[in-house]
Amino acid sequence: MYQLLDCGFEKKWERFGDIHVIRQAAQAFWPPGKNEKSWRPAHAIHHRAKSGGGHWEFIEKVPEQWVVEVGDLKFLIKLTSFGHTGVFPEQVESWHWIHNQIRSKDRVLNLFGYTGGSTLAAARAGAEVTHVDASKGVVAWARENATINGLDQSPIRWMVDDVQKFVARQERRGERYQGLILDPPSYGRGNRGEVWNIESDLVPLLKGLCSLWDPSGFILFSCHTPGFSGQSLANFVQRIFQVSPDQLECGEMMVPVAGDRLFLPSGSYVRRPRS
Repeated sequence: MYQLLDCGFEKKWERFGDIHVIRQAAQAFWPPGKNEKSWRPAHAIHHRAKSGGGHWEFIEKVPEQWVVEVGDLKFLIKLTSFGHTGVFPEQVESWHWIHNQIRSKDRVLNLFGYTGGSTLAAARAGAEVTHVDASKGVVAWARENATINGLDQSPIRWMVDDVQKFVARQERRGERYQGLILDPPSYGRGNRGEVWNIESDLVPLLKGLCSLWDPSGFILFSCHTPGFSGQSLANFVQRIFQVSPDQLECGEMMVPVAGDRLFLPSGSYVRRPRS
């Protein structure tokens, strides 16, 4: 089970099963609810490097990997040098929303699929999912998560590919999807060195996706890049997909603090329910 135990002063204290970790939380400017000294002894504390990435300080021994339930899905947790764990708990509500949008045999495209939370939610609901990520290791991790959740035999197509090139090929083939899911990073690099920059590459990608989308289906577009608010994401979808603003829902993704009435903002989203 996952819990956000406390947050404040740009840090968060989390529990992944039996393991407690402390990581950065750029949005948590307020004082923590508990004395920060009470956060310890954590098993591991992540320290971010000025040049990017960082390292973990291990206070107690931590497994190389372990399984934790987040929402109603199970994930293989690993502590990466960038401070990631393999799961984004702020997406839990989105996974429930995806599940409710799916109709049997829907074709769903999940770009920047990472370790597969949205892919698994769609597959569990009966969709045929195409999962695309540029990292071979991350796609392998997502496939392990599918196995852990008993979805390894589900109709999921696992693609290690640059999302822009993949979408361009799908356009040429005239493919159509009833569901589009994407959570693009600020910056990224493809499997052959292709560079992704959200500020310059997002609009061409969305225009390509527009031709792949079945307008009777749904869109879920989330983002963790500072400055990309829910309303700004809605503006992209409204202009490029020619969707009425009345059809769009947008806002902040948030993680509740256990035993508190506090929520940690953790990115933005816009979604268009299926018609």
